[in-house]
Amino acid sequence: MTLGVLLARHFPAADAAGVISVAGLSSGSMRIRLPDGLLAARQVPVPAMPGVSLSRQYRALKRLQTAVIGPRPRLLADGWLLSEWIAGEQSDAFPPLPALSRLLYDLHHQPLYGWPVSVSGLLEHYWLAAHPSRRSPGWLRKLKRLQRRGEPRPLRLAPLHMDVHPGNLIRQGQRLRLIDWEYAGDGDVALELAALISGMSAGEAQRLVTHYGVQARLDSQNLARQVARWRPWVGLLMASWYECRWRQTGQQQFIQLADDAWRHLQTEEQKW
Repeated sequence: MTLGVLLARHFPAADAAGVISVAGLSSGSMRIRLPDGLLAARQVPVPAMPGVSLSRQYRALKRLQTAVIGPRPRLLADGWLLSEWIAGEQSDAFPPLPALSRLLYDLHHQPLYGWPVSVSGLLEHYWLAAHPSRRSPGWLRKLKRLQRRGEPRPLRLAPLHMDVHPGNLIRQGQRLRLIDWEYAGDGDVALELAALISGMSAGEAQRLVTHYGVQARLDSQNLARQVARWRPWVGLLMASWYECRWRQTGQQQFIQLADDAWRHLQTEEQKW
């Protein structure tokens, strides 16, 4: 069903001239103007991405709506998810670390969603979905090494967002909120931190882990060690995701991001 037909059926007051496409790395969304506010619309991604489900996103947002962490869901129907459009300030940089740590702490203390984040499953899929010319022996060695090791045993199981970066953080006054919940699932809090700090300097990463450990009442050294255990998984996950998206879209930005991720992974491996 087209978005126009969906809106005519469920939101007849929607302004057709106010439907605007908004691009993103994983999938685009549409901003819809209603008399009482704005909505964001997402369609089932084509081609499909593993771990991405509109019904799961809807269920996750329903569970979180009283916590006011993500957008409030409005409708799940006919291959579309419509939710509140969160208006506010976005930045290219992370917000102050205490505020970011508090947001993560609040999220991680919500009820579990009911489905896991399977990093090993995602890695396997991305390997198989990548272009054959890019499936190098080095990539396969990294994948097999992690598979033999197995995912770290969770330090603390919690609902995760799994795509926290400045572009997905919206500031509304003193409140921080998160958008783009397509990879949300239950997992280790240290996995979330490992994914997040991949975009930070070493000093920022250390300070965030310390802030979070204090708020979550986790021993900072144990937490730091657990985050370190997840770093190789996250590094390979990011590079593999870019490879998969490059084959799906053919967009040059993804192959450039993949090459950058492989170089970063190679550098980081010397520290692990």
